[in-house]
Amino acid sequence: MVCPCDWPEPVIRVQSLSESGKPLIPDRYIKPPPDRPSVDSHPPDINIPLIDLAGLKIDDPAVREATLKEISVACRKWGFFQVINHGLMPELIDGTREIWREFFHESMEMKQKYANSPKTYEGYGSRLGLQKGAILDWSDYYFLHYLPSSLKDHNKWPERPSSLREVVEEYSKEIVRLGRDLLEVFSLNLGLRDDYLQNRFGGDDIGACLRVNFYPKCPQPDLTLGLSSHSDPGGITFLLPDENVSGLQVRRDEQWITVNPARHAIIVNIGDQLQVLSNAIYKSVEHRVIVNQNKERVSLAYFYNPKSDLLIHPAPELVTPETPALYPSMTFDEYRLFIRTRGPQGKSQVESSKSQG
Repeated sequence: MVCPCDWPEPVIRVQSLSESGKPLIPDRYIKPPPDRPSVDSHPPDINIPLIDLAGLKIDDPAVREATLKEISVACRKWGFFQVINHGLMPELIDGTREIWREFFHESMEMKQKYANSPKTYEGYGSRLGLQKGAILDWSDYYFLHYLPSSLKDHNKWPERPSSLREVVEEYSKEIVRLGRDLLEVFSLNLGLRDDYLQNRFGGDDIGACLRVNFYPKCPQPDLTLGLSSHSDPGGITFLLPDENVSGLQVRRDEQWITVNPARHAIIVNIGDQLQVLSNAIYKSVEHRVIVNQNKERVSLAYFYNPKSDLLIHPAPELVTPETPALYPSMTFDEYRLFIRTRGPQGKSQVESSKSQG
């Protein structure tokens, strides 16, 4: 299946709807009642685990072992955790987020030069999925490729603000480093060789791409979502949140937990490909984004993915007569066509791909 070259309907920029000052959102953005956010639907005292990665570098076996265990529990029980002391400088974190905020406040004429299509999604966009008449999310975004190098094209990255390309390059290098470090930890925690998952992703030939999310102010935030419920189709997602506005919600025991980001933390979540490779020992978890009536929100989701044409299947070392392989082999390219054509659909994709029998 090949994605078509254009969207099924004219694209409306959500930022323009927000700035129009109209008190009601269009019907296209109103979610069915069961999918609408509820202010009281989450316990305020619960948050995703916060893990200090400095414990992996300290020359103390007990501290390192305790940190490895924290990560293991988070991957198995939550599918989400925050990390601090991850090696990214605070100035880089703040600067990257704010330069993208500046981009979204550039003129619409400038942003429209980078308007995307569903063929690659690369550029300035306002919808996911190709279903005509679908209920849409209250967000705009910018999507770009970093790896493999053959897909990276600086001409498709915004030219303004003037330092954006340089900042994104530096931030991308740091995220790719962090991805390698965590895949090694995940491999060890699963009882595999420390380079197993990195090699299954393609070694040095992996995929890395960025989606910058812009959630404008919304006059009726109780009726819509910034991003509908879904699990991420790729390997690992590294989210740089907006520290001033909460928005990310994670499903936990049939409740939605609103994530409270720690200062300069990076949020890590397990994608469907790691659920498959670990034979469901690690869990990719549904999450969504709520919007705010009084504040805009900017976040950066960096996707660290397997090489697109490699077959992904459960690690043979994790398959036994008692724990048979739950998933058939499939390339990441085949897998991600689902979300690119149908949009966010909860956990339906990874669940429907389980082996029958």
